[in-house]
Amino acid sequence: MTTASETLRATLRPEVARAARQEDGACRHLLVWRAGPGWRMVSSAVLGGGIGERGWVLNAQVRPGYGRLDPDRHLAELAAGQGLRGPGVGLMTAAEVDDCTRAEDGGVTAVVTTGIGMPTWAAAPGGPGPGPHAPGTINVLAVVPAPVADAGLVNLLATATEAKVQALLDAGYACTGTPSDAVCVAVRTPVGGKPADPFGGPRSVWGARLARAVHRAVREGAELDRARRAAGPTAPHPRPRPECTRADVLR
Repeated sequence: MTTASETLRATLRPEVARAARQEDGACRHLLVWRAGPGWRMVSSAVLGGGIGERGWVLNAQVRPGYGRLDPDRHLAELAAGQGLRGPGVGLMTAAEVDDCTRAEDGGVTAVVTTGIGMPTWAAAPGGPGPGPHAPGTINVLAVVPAPVADAGLVNLLATATEAKVQALLDAGYACTGTPSDAVCVAVRTPVGGKPADPFGGPRSVWGARLARAVHRAVREGAELDRARRAAGPTAPHPRPRPECTRADVLR
């Protein structure tokens, strides 16, 4: 018998669609979560970053060596092409978004795209190291089906970042991430005067669940990325195919 809590969690699980467009001479995929109203998000994303009401999240794959200086405008154009309206969050990566990983814990869902082409320590001295840039970015989307206050929401973002670093170390990487990693955490908007949870640290109810989900998704993504790089690059196809579009990549 399904409980009311289980039904609520199933209702609030994100459905992440995959779409495609032709760009830079090849088919490029993008992931779209049409969250709709009733969600507040905190994000370090180049488009829609900060904290506030957001209705969608887009994670777009771009070519290796991407060099546009207006990624926010580029992401806004891609969002408009998907029919997305109003405020949302736009993420970008040169990693394979098809290999997104997902984990759940107690109603929290983490969806991660992982590329570790330029691993780095956050406090490394100097600028980028020598050598050619290898595509990579770790983009984390974590969805919490509960209202959380602003301070707790910021703490959830910090907790997600801590869990990402732990996962990378557990997967054998000597780094805290890549220079272009981004995080987005979504929580419900409070309704009916109900109080929002003030906490989001790793030992809080929702913080602990988020941390475990992010850790599992990032670790799996890191291991997939290692295997993909060992196998060598695959040639992209030139234009979108019917199979490039999926209603929900998480099912």
